[in-house]
Amino acid sequence: MIFVLAICVLSGCKRDDMADQPKYNPLEESQFFADGKSARPLVPGTVPRNRDLPSVARYEAQASNQEMTAFPIEIGLNELKRGQERYNIYCAPCHGFSGDGDGMIVQRGFTKPPSMHLDRLRNAPPGHFFNVMTNGYGAMYSYAERVSVEDRWKITAYIRALQFSRPSNLNDLPPEDRARLQAAATQPALTSEPSLTTKPTTQAEHPETTPR
Repeated sequence: MIFVLAICVLSGCKRDDMADQPKYNPLEESQFFADGKSARPLVPGTVPRNRDLPSVARYEAQASNQEMTAFPIEIGLNELKRGQERYNIYCAPCHGFSGDGDGMIVQRGFTKPPSMHLDRLRNAPPGHFFNVMTNGYGAMYSYAERVSVEDRWKITAYIRALQFSRPSNLNDLPPEDRARLQAAATQPALTSEPSLTTKPTTQAEHPETTPR
């Protein structure tokens, strides 16, 4: 009786076909496909994850080996706000919130990056900043795995906004702002308020302070 029970139990331990099914190992030869390969080519039009936009220019900042001089996506207020948010998270620790290269990491000893307001970077095309974020530059490592392609362009737009916020040439300002600034420059200087005296007072001036 014990022998029969043992046979029944052991028969239930057999590996079934689900656990030992036929399959191909990576790059194993196949007799099924005409090319003899088990690994199949990608379906035409397949794109990596997070690269679901039709324009190649959105992902590659270079065209004909030149850094792109225009944004491949539409930039509006929402895009600038998103760029500011991402900039403050990923860029400000080194570059500072104003782009002067004085972020907290730099204050603690990390290599100081150049100011975004240098003429060299003010005149750099948008594709330059996209490339730096994508590939890294100098002490800065690549942010391609941390920041999506779309966000890299939005950060670039916000960097450009930071640069425009500090014009080096008066002619770069819009006409209304230029006129307002010129008008303020021709106004007479405001007179300062009389300063408070720090001369010590005497008991004669304040008899209530006389000791009783």
